[in-house]
Amino acid sequence: MKHPIKTTAVLAVAAATLSMGLSACSSGDTSAASKPKKIEKIGLMVQDMSNPFFSAMDKGAKDAAAQIGATENTQDAQLDLANQNNQIDTFIQQGVNLIVISAVDGSGIQPALERAKQAGIIVIAVDTAAKGADAVVMTDAVQAGEKSCQYLFEQMGGKGNVLLVDGTPLQTIRDRITGCNNVLQKFPNIKVVGHQASKNDRASGLAVTTDMLTATPDVQGIFGMNDPSALGAVLAVQQAHMSDKVKVTGVDGSPQGVDELKRPGSPFIGTATQNPAEMVRKAVQIAQDIIDNKPPKDTTILIPSELVTRDSVGQYKGW
Repeated sequence: MKHPIKTTAVLAVAAATLSMGLSACSSGDTSAASKPKKIEKIGLMVQDMSNPFFSAMDKGAKDAAAQIGATENTQDAQLDLANQNNQIDTFIQQGVNLIVISAVDGSGIQPALERAKQAGIIVIAVDTAAKGADAVVMTDAVQAGEKSCQYLFEQMGGKGNVLLVDGTPLQTIRDRITGCNNVLQKFPNIKVVGHQASKNDRASGLAVTTDMLTATPDVQGIFGMNDPSALGAVLAVQQAHMSDKVKVTGVDGSPQGVDELKRPGSPFIGTATQNPAEMVRKAVQIAQDIIDNKPPKDTTILIPSELVTRDSVGQYKGW
């Protein structure tokens, strides 16, 4: 090289310039807008409004918004992750201060939630965990599964064959099945003879239970991981003319579950409660605490589950 000193200087300047550019780029990518000073716009994102659980969530959001003088906008994902991604981008454009989300896919939604947080939006997950959220408010799902199955197994006299009507692979649903399996350890004379996943609704609960009863008709109990699936199982039991032989329990404490508990002769005997409206109200409270620089010590907030049976349904306040 003819001019090593000059070339070296040029390279040094170029390297420094590149370093500064990368540093600025990195800083821009990771810096987020400041948190809002007040919650004026709330965006609620639910999985499927055809499920009464999410209708109750919508009511809780509207109540919470009214309490603090905020506007509220509920969006239905119709169980589609792509829909939730688009809805988050729309909320960012609309300048919402708080997103409360029941995620269709707790991992898949993370990039969209990070975009929201970069825009200065507080994100609280409800019902099921979502990566990237500031906190999650959910039912103690393991406890719910334990309470529902404990009661079912006791009412079966501690022996017999059971079916498990599972659901989509969300953490809260897996936890309910885990809770049921925990209790199963204490009942050596109860055997799981069928385990299939529904789509969390009554129609698929009916379909998978019908299949399992056809394959293994010697069944005395059925646990449905939510009320819609459990009520689908009830219909399958009735169509098989087995109402006097099979007992069914669920999880939710839904209005439909309550009605079924009150119906004479129904195989449905109990449900472990959730409180969807309270989840959203709690989420809004947590967001307000974050604004006030009082974030929760534990970012997972569990709401206890209670058992509702035919004997206690009259005292249950419901959703």
